[in-house]
Amino acid sequence: MHNTLRQHILFDLDDTLIHCNKYFGLVLGEFFELMHHWLGDQRLSTDEIRQKQIEIDVAQVSRTGFSSGNFPNSLIETYRFFCRKFNRPIHLEEEQQLNKLGLSVYEQEVEPYPGMVETLEALQNDGHHLYLYTGGETAIQQRKIDQMKLSTYFDDRIYITQHKNESTLEQILRQGSFDRSLTWMIGNSLRTDVVPALTAGLQSIYIKQSNEWIYNMVELQQEPGSSFYTVSSIEEIPDIIDIKIKQEQKQRTLQ
Repeated sequence: MHNTLRQHILFDLDDTLIHCNKYFGLVLGEFFELMHHWLGDQRLSTDEIRQKQIEIDVAQVSRTGFSSGNFPNSLIETYRFFCRKFNRPIHLEEEQQLNKLGLSVYEQEVEPYPGMVETLEALQNDGHHLYLYTGGETAIQQRKIDQMKLSTYFDDRIYITQHKNESTLEQILRQGSFDRSLTWMIGNSLRTDVVPALTAGLQSIYIKQSNEWIYNMVELQQEPGSSFYTVSSIEEIPDIIDIKIKQEQKQRTLQ
């Protein structure tokens, strides 16, 4: 491949390369059962509990970034809210049980999405430079990276941040002297992957997941044009990048 057309490809981690959201869903299922058990099915629908938990969770993440305490805290705050609403005593041992339940989400076995290894190998074999850019706490994210042996593809080009937003991405791009016309951001979050990438003048591939976390969903304000693609599987990525490079090469030869 012609050196100048080697791409710099930043990958998100959770729900882009590996499963994440489904484990939160399983823990929430257990949480809803506990809430019904403690407060009674007649008083409270699962949907009411879910809506309150989402509201608290999203507000916390907006304030503090991706902190491991947010999720268990959102369960406890939701529990307190409904206990107060129904004049039921708040029990410390129940709060401790919810804290433990919430933290258990970070101990789940790491599971790759289908085609993760093949996709990364194909891009690496094509000579592209791969980077990992993930939101969360270093110890938790590093455990996932180690379990999946992702340094095979990303080496030391790994960025872990608690605040995944436009200014963090801008900092990474400036420090690494990235050529933005040859740089891609790939992820499942419109809020933390796609919008910052398009704002920074990068190309972006949005991996549309079913049951997406509400925090990740924002409207695209700008008209993304030809630098934005939507896929439903990471396995589509090498072809998209390859086609884009061929178009660039064709344009260059015509100039």
